[in-house]
Amino acid sequence: MGIRFVLMVNKQGQTRLAQYYEYLTLEERRALEGEIVRKCLARNEQQCSFVEHRNYKIVYRRYASLFFLVGVDNEENELAILEFIHLLVETMDRHFGNVCELDIMFHLEKAHFMLEEMVMNGCIVETSKSNILSPIQLMEKAS
Repeated sequence: MGIRFVLMVNKQGQTRLAQYYEYLTLEERRALEGEIVRKCLARNEQQCSFVEHRNYKIVYRRYASLFFLVGVDNEENELAILEFIHLLVETMDRHFGNVCELDIMFHLEKAHFMLEEMVMNGCIVETSKSNILSPIQLMEKAS
């Protein structure tokens, strides 16, 4: 399957965006998020950006005050997922202009839409920033 979930979390550990590509109950999601966020936020910048947790491999990266965490299968390429995270941030930067936590909070539907344009059923399907952003720009023109 590839990607199991994508989380965007602030430095205090509050989840700002969560997208799951497999079924988990709300309680399982809360427990998983709490464990992963505590584990990733406790690490320092000298440690690598990959953590194994349960049956997931967590690939994460910090941009300003936001942590982008992606849970993947153990067979997934970590460097490719780091590139995916960077592409997601660059795409959001292009749309919001230097994306920050408030952009995610106040435009959550746009952030989800970008993610849904890029990932379908846990597989990366689109990597072109202009193709990802064009439907959002069309919706903004129509409204």
